[in-house]
Amino acid sequence: MRLAVLTVVALAVAPLHAQGLLTTTNIQRYYMPVRIFLQGAAEAMPADKYTFKLAPEQMTFGQWVNHSTERNYVDCATLRGEPNPMPKAKTDLLTGKAEIVKALSDSFAYCDAAFEGIDDQKILATPQMVYAFLHTTVHNNEIYGNIVGYLRANGITPPSTEMIQEMIKAKKTPEQMFKEMMEKYGRKPGPR
Repeated sequence: MRLAVLTVVALAVAPLHAQGLLTTTNIQRYYMPVRIFLQGAAEAMPADKYTFKLAPEQMTFGQWVNHSTERNYVDCATLRGEPNPMPKAKTDLLTGKAEIVKALSDSFAYCDAAFEGIDDQKILATPQMVYAFLHTTVHNNEIYGNIVGYLRANGITPPSTEMIQEMIKAKKTPEQMFKEMMEKYGRKPGPR
């Protein structure tokens, strides 16, 4: 009898754990690293370089960061089921490093709050939700890939490279380094 009860409980709990597999995996493994790398890049670039462009036809460093902020709000407003509180018209007005860094940080906090209120079932309910959820990771990785060149052109080591170099030098595990990077650039890691 006891074995039968334990088997039923185990079978009932297994699907509950699997329901969060998409959200947990994407947020912990892909979203949080790019979040801390983008925030670290925004903090590392000197204020006078926020108008820097790799080529005349490209966006400035500050515009790239603003683009991340704008898209975070678009996607996470969809996830939250509410109007976008920070449309492009507002992010385009951000020009100084301090206000751009703060807006980026606020956009990630807005997304973090959105993630707290969703699960796999809610995300998979509509194509718009799937797109918005995955776009927070995919698009931010695209932006980070672009601004790494801006950092390197200015003699700045990108946060992702800094993390790997420190990990190798100090013989730390990826988990230890991620925790340290979260403390340096992001929010405190916690259970998801």
